Amino acid sequence: MQKAIVVSFIADDRPGIVERLAALVAEHGGNWEDASLSQLGGKFAGLALVNLPTAAETALREALAGLAAEAIDCSVTEAGETASEEGAVLTLALVGPDRPGIIHEVTRALHGAGLNLRSLESTVRSAPMSAEPLFHATLEAQAASSVDRVTLESELDRIADAMSLEIDLLQED
Repeated sequence: MQKAIVVSFIADDRPGIVERLAALVAEHGGNWEDASLSQLGGKFAGLALVNLPTAAETALREALAGLAAEAIDCSVTEAGETASEEGAVLTLALVGPDRPGIIHEVTRALHGAGLNLRSLESTVRSAPMSAEPLFHATLEAQAASSVDRVTLESELDRIADAMSLEIDLLQED
């Protein structure tokens, strides 16, 4: 019998972290399926969906806990049910001057429209000519079939105007 778990980890950024984790997963008969990994503020962090024999779960949990001695902080959570894939997928691309509250305002609008956030990637980079810090983000959300797109677009336009952002809303069916 198989079991799906989510392994999360964080460590000071250095070569070999993923190889070390993947080796433990393989040693315990696991299959590294999906992952999202990133360098953030001098750290390397990630989430990985691992499928493994149920009988190997305890041993893998213990092995991952042992990575604390190598300054890799891991935690394991049972995987949940996959969210419904019904409805349209909306992708938002944002760019504008960096300031506090951008993610809060945009995610509040998405939540208010009944959307489920599936992914978010953001970064701050210097503008080419002025070196002003520019915030860039891409968000992907699952929309219920009954989403009021006109109201959502109006709210996103209000946020864009108030925060001097460019927000592009794309729909993938």
